[in-house]
Parts: sequence; structure tokens; C-alpha cells
Amino acid sequence: MPPMQDATSGSSHRPLPASARRFIPVGAATFLAALFLTALPGVAADGRPGQAKPRALAPSAVVMMYHRFGESGLPATNIRIAQFEAHLKELATGTYDVRPLPEIVAALKSGRTLKDRTVALTIDDAFRSVYREAWPRLRRAGLPFTLFVATDAVDGGGRDFMTWDQVREMAKAGVTIAAHSASHAHLATLTPEAVGRELETSNARFEKELGFRPRLFAYPYGEASGAVIDAARAAGYTAAFGQHSGALHGQADFFYLPRFALNERFGSLKRFRRAANVLPLYATDITPRDPTLGPNPPAFGFTVGAGIRGLRALTCYSSAHGKLKVSRLGPRRFEVRPPRPFAAGRARINCTLPAGGGRWRWFGYQFFVPGK
Repeated sequence: MPPMQDATSGSSHRPLPASARRFIPVGAATFLAALFLTALPGVAADGRPGQAKPRALAPSAVVMMYHRFGESGLPATNIRIAQFEAHLKELATGTYDVRPLPEIVAALKSGRTLKDRTVALTIDDAFRSVYREAWPRLRRAGLPFTLFVATDAVDGGGRDFMTWDQVREMAKAGVTIAAHSASHAHLATLTPEAVGRELETSNARFEKELGFRPRLFAYPYGEASGAVIDAARAAGYTAAFGQHSGALHGQADFFYLPRFALNERFGSLKRFRRAANVLPLYATDITPRDPTLGPNPPAFGFTVGAGIRGLRALTCYSSAHGKLKVSRLGPRRFEVRPPRPFAAGRARINCTLPAGGGRWRWFGYQFFVPGK
């Protein structure tokens, strides 16, 4: 099975200062953008899974992430309109159950049943093209979605971003409005006090403009740390999302949940289908737990959920090192050790396992590697 790569957000609201740019590895937006979804065995050429069904375990769901729509000058964060319309057509086939993200989170927390291939749609940053291009199409399709809003950009009144009137219009129409910090900062580089101010400023603006504080949060750039996660909990959110790949499940850390990122280069229908059919590994007891790395390279360990078979076929890849050696420490305990340190910036490890019927179990994790 070839290395599967993740699409990663290169989004920013303005040119980053040198102090921030040093944390972003050169070429990350292109190398990490493929979702590991090329030429998977057991999958048809068009991305449709095979006929045999995988064993049913606990409920799960997949979350998709978009940024811009029809803005071809920014391909790292843009999806072409034709691509997006193909995704919506696929979701309308009856194969998937597209649900509001808060409903999925509540179901997984409570243990309530979700249909197989439950999917949620999310959009980050509140770019103007969301209002102009995405929302009319989603509304016609009758599909719910969540908009993660960085409040400073909306306050700024620039042509690239939605206005508060537009955000209010969406909220009144039933769109879930969620938080994405105030300034879209690299939160893992800030002090705990500064992170707290970011979240409180954001929440205060939502309360003033919309009359409520969002319950869901997405980390800008998907970057988090133990301190940032603690701040998200303290701010009153019920769940928080990164930008690493995988499926949601009830045993996951609800303050570091995965989403599959979609962009122009890696937004094909085949890729979308394959991501939408992913199942979880039900990974728990993850080490190191803090997404901001200390020792580098890490000894990355996790325990696979009970009931999953064929564990000898488990394969792991790193965004910097390619295929990794997988060590089995116990019946369901695994560890991978990258051979060299990760460079400063964002780094990912993805582990996959054939699930049957052309579908894959997937566990991804994103690390933030501090610069010196």
C-alpha cells in the first residue's frame, strides 16, 4: 500500500511574520496534501468501495474540511466549483448520511447509534466565497454544515471575508457557527494567557454579534498542545477539531478530533469517496499525548480497539519519513519510531488497516514541532 498523505491547510489571513513562518515546513502544503488515497488495493478505480462489508463495530463518522470555493489563485486552500459539485452529487446518492456536526458529537459521546457512512461537512475561516459559492449549493442540496469563524477577520471588514450580517443570516438559516479563535494565531506558540485571551475575545464577539457562544472549536492550522487543549476545555467548548485525518468515534479525545482536508489539487471525486468510506481504528492510550512534541523523534504508541482483526496488515507512514516500522508491543498495542527528528512545523503520522469491502480503518495524528 503506497504512502497516504494528508491535505493540510496553508490558509492564513495575511502574510505571516518571520517568527511564524519558521514553524511551517517548506513544501508542507503540497507534500501533505494527498490523503494517502492513491491506488488502494480492494478499491475500484473510481474510488468506490467493494461489495463485501466490513465488520460492524461501534458508531463512527467522517468529517470533511473545506476553506475556499472557486478561488483558483489559492489552490492550497481552494476547491474548484466543479469538484465541490461532484462531492455534493456523491453525497446525494443515498450512500451517506450527512448530519450536523453537533448531532454527531452528541451521539458519539452518549453512545447513540449512527448510520454507516455518517459524514459531516465543515468550512474554516468564513471566506467570502463560502457565502457566495458554497452556501447556495449546500442549501439547494439540503445539506447541513458547520462554519468555523475567526472573528478578527470578520471584524476587519475585508473583501476576502464574510460580514457579520452574512454570518447572522447563515446562523438564522440553521448553519452551525463555531469558533476558530480571534486572530487565527498559531496557538501552540502562545503563552497560556495569550491563548485564553484569544478564545475569550472570540467568544465575546460571538456573544455580541450572534447572541451565543459557540460550542465547537477548530484549532487554526490544526496546531494544538496540551495547554491549548486545556484552554479550549476551560473556554466552554464541548469538542475541538484539528486537521489530521481519520474517523471520529466514541473513545476518541473529543478535544483533538480529526477531519479530512480537501483542496484543489487533492479534491477529486475518487479521493472524496475513499475518505468518506473510512472507518476508525478506535485508537486509545495515545503517546505522546501532547500534540506539541517534546522528545523528537517521538515514540508514537497507541492501542487498537477490541474486535478489529487482521492487525498484521497495520501500516504506518510519516509525513517526513515515508513508511515506518511498526512494532507490536502487545496483543493490541503498537509503536512506531521515526528514524530521524521531524523538522519544525507540522508533522503527521497516519496508520491504516484494510477493513474489508475496499474500505480502510484509519488513525492519523498531527504533531506541532516547535522551532528553536
